[in-house]
Amino acid sequence: MYEFLGTQPAVFVGLTLILFGGLSYLSGQALANNWLPSWQALPYGFLLGFADRFLTYALFEGVLLHPIGYLVNSLILIGIMLFSYRVTQVRKMINQYPWIYERPGILSWREKEG
Repeated sequence: MYEFLGTQPAVFVGLTLILFGGLSYLSGQALANNWLPSWQALPYGFLLGFADRFLTYALFEGVLLHPIGYLVNSLILIGIMLFSYRVTQVRKMINQYPWIYERPGILSWREKEG
């Protein structure tokens, strides 16, 4: 059977990208909504990566201790979390200080001119 990072490709897409990707997106929003620093996405991402590997092992007979699979899954989840963090942070800055900042793009804000 074809193995991809210690599991099948469909399991990787369904479990890592869809289920845990959604959890990572919500975790990034929670960090930004509480004004926590972005570096806190790292431990949460690695914990979600561990939970992802465990469910892959327990439900789909994947490899539990697959270091490359764990690292890749965790880095993908951290990336999703940081993206969500930044989008939420920008939205909060624009909504809370509309007289100071404007949105030039989805991932940034700038001071209004004039």
